[in-house]
Amino acid sequence: MTYNVAILGASGYTGAELVRLIATHPGLQIVGLSGNSKAGMAMADVFPHLRHLDLPVLTTIEDMDFDGVDLVFCALPHATSQAVIAELPKTLKIVDLSADFRLRDPADYEKWYGKGHAATEMQKEAVYGLTEFYREEIKAARLVAGTGCNAATGQYVLRPLIEAGVIDLDQIILDLKAAVSGAGRSLKENLLHAELSEGAHAYSVGGTHRHLGEFDQEFSAIAGRPVKIQFTPHLIPANRGILATTYVQGDPDVIYETLKAAYADEPFIEVLPMGQHPSIKHIRASNFCHIGVVADRIPGRAIVIAALDNLTKGSSGQAIQNANLMLGLPETEGLMLAPVFP
Repeated sequence: MTYNVAILGASGYTGAELVRLIATHPGLQIVGLSGNSKAGMAMADVFPHLRHLDLPVLTTIEDMDFDGVDLVFCALPHATSQAVIAELPKTLKIVDLSADFRLRDPADYEKWYGKGHAATEMQKEAVYGLTEFYREEIKAARLVAGTGCNAATGQYVLRPLIEAGVIDLDQIILDLKAAVSGAGRSLKENLLHAELSEGAHAYSVGGTHRHLGEFDQEFSAIAGRPVKIQFTPHLIPANRGILATTYVQGDPDVIYETLKAAYADEPFIEVLPMGQHPSIKHIRASNFCHIGVVADRIPGRAIVIAALDNLTKGSSGQAIQNANLMLGLPETEGLMLAPVFP
């Protein structure tokens, strides 16, 4: 069976990634694309790499016809999604790629995003979209909130370790390198080639990054007590990919076996042999996440490294993985594309 889907915000990076992936998905068909700033344009003119596809012309959200649409991917900016989603037909299933429904407590949303939540009733029904850990809830959901790409990477490393109680919860350091596409497609001076290339820099230093709201929410719920990690992201001059290096206290062999067992049956999470570590080169443009564990030279400490593609497993691929579950399709359908290399 083929389901009809629409993409709101198709003129951004995550929107284009959704189109790329759905183009070879046997169970999904794109029947509507919105991009308010590009309304009236063909996707081929906005993204020439998609010109081989027969796609609807971009419209405004107001002009989109939702008759016959089964599911909507909402790839709109933060604070825009909640207002738009609140007005969508109640018959639609929705996968939101923004931050608007990730935090269960509206007060936490206001703390991290600087404004009150405008759709608190819908927030109550939203399911957090980290697929491997909320699979059953996602199957029954009408609204799924995709995770932040940085938040997903860190959680793939830390959730099993926190749940198993094999690391010191007060000694977690996450050092993360993120590619520039994670900042979106809008023009920003610090993302110009001359500003970004041949360098790297930390940002949101000292605990101000918004994805910390997700880490606090999820890790504290697992542990049954407040858990606050030390987290510093860095912007690197790459187009796509995230490399998260996590420093933890615990037995490296136990940490490795815990992660290996946790992901033994997961199609997209690959735990590498002990001592090997991943590269963003090896997961590029795929829905896979690679995790490696290395024993530190200091006894009782381990370094756990994860790599994933922020636009795919960290966003649009994860969104399709969730949509597959919501529509009763095989979870891996349309997502088993091999990484692009070199």
